Amino acid sequence: MSGLFYEEFSVGQVFQHAVTRTATETDNLLFSALTHNLQPLHLDVEFAKNTEFGQRLVNSMFTLGLMIGVTVGDTTLGTTIANVGMTDVRFVHPVFIGDTLRSESKVLEMRLSKSRPDAGIVVLEHRCFNQRGEEVAYCKRSALMRRRER
Repeated sequence: MSGLFYEEFSVGQVFQHAVTRTATETDNLLFSALTHNLQPLHLDVEFAKNTEFGQRLVNSMFTLGLMIGVTVGDTTLGTTIANVGMTDVRFVHPVFIGDTLRSESKVLEMRLSKSRPDAGIVVLEHRCFNQRGEEVAYCKRSALMRRRER
């Protein structure tokens, strides 16, 4: 499996990513610990019971990483040079342990790099949904993509 070169993208192109993932307690615990995020809302069952959510929330940075991560195989695997930015990051609904997430992507913009003739920038809109079809996360990502050898 490999990603797409700059020329293989087109504005308006939509990807329904087949990879889905259930967020587990282990995911949430390890990600929070690895990133030194000790927020009890993610880690403490008793604390979380007394919040408006009534249970622990999955770390939103894990959700962001998963949303983008599952897109890689269909879009940028081996063909991206670097991410150059992410904007408009939103977490629309909470993600709970046991939620199954899926992602979709849409190409919003494309432009050739001014400084690198071997590359172009593709702006992707990523959206993530839970098993009930509720949007849980959103972002725009600009990726510096390889062009096909000319």
